[in-house]
Amino acid sequence: MAALQEMFNVRGRSVIVTGGASGIGRAYAEVMADNGARVCIFDRDAGNLDVVVKELQRDGADVWGQALDVSDRAGMAAAFDAVAERHGRIDVVFANAGIDAGPGFLSTTGERIPEGAIDVLDDDHWDRVIEVNLTSVYTTVKHAARHMKATGGGRIIVTSSIAAQINEAIVGTPYMPAKAGVDHFVRQMAMELGAFGILINCISPGPFMTNIAGGRLKIPADRKAFEAQSLIGRIGDTEDIKGLALYLASPCSSYVTGSQIVIDGGAMHRIA
Repeated sequence: MAALQEMFNVRGRSVIVTGGASGIGRAYAEVMADNGARVCIFDRDAGNLDVVVKELQRDGADVWGQALDVSDRAGMAAAFDAVAERHGRIDVVFANAGIDAGPGFLSTTGERIPEGAIDVLDDDHWDRVIEVNLTSVYTTVKHAARHMKATGGGRIIVTSSIAAQINEAIVGTPYMPAKAGVDHFVRQMAMELGAFGILINCISPGPFMTNIAGGRLKIPADRKAFEAQSLIGRIGDTEDIKGLALYLASPCSSYVTGSQIVIDGGAMHRIA
């Protein structure tokens, strides 16, 4: 039986993390770097990206960054090529970048929110949420597959959400179909890419304290509402997601593909 450290070994792996300069993406980058992977972080926030890269490099990690908006298709293609040239291959890709969709049509206390109503929803806002939360996953997986096929396989881990599997009135409407599309796309890609040794899975978080919802969770009523959903009485911390990320990136998950793995403190059970 393989030793535990070998089962979770990612040392030397070439890793890309989109949206890796904060929140869950930063947690992915940290756990990969802490375990010896070579990590490239893509993020559109160049200032924060530089800070995170330098912090991880101070700990001796092989980490670098590329300032990039994941909706820039040509930029994404070039960035993947640059990582492959620098590392010689691409082994693990975390398709994590995403944006908040704003308020839903109800507040956490049940009042209607006029700006969240479908008949006044801004078309540009809808397009941007779909572009970043769904279309960029297509772009990321496309280029990951292109490189992984050439080297005999790899791992793709997509950040989805429990919003893909439930309905939530307090979450902005465009977010829900975007994440549902992500889940279905991942299952489709698992069917296509398995023959090439490429495993693809979703991590589906519930409420986590990150930048995407950090401002909202500072509002006492909103934080209380999200905490009440959890069966263990708290919102997730990004440290909570590192073990699952390492599992999916490592040999330990070699028979797992096309899955949506929920990490939500049991919130889905209470919401249902």
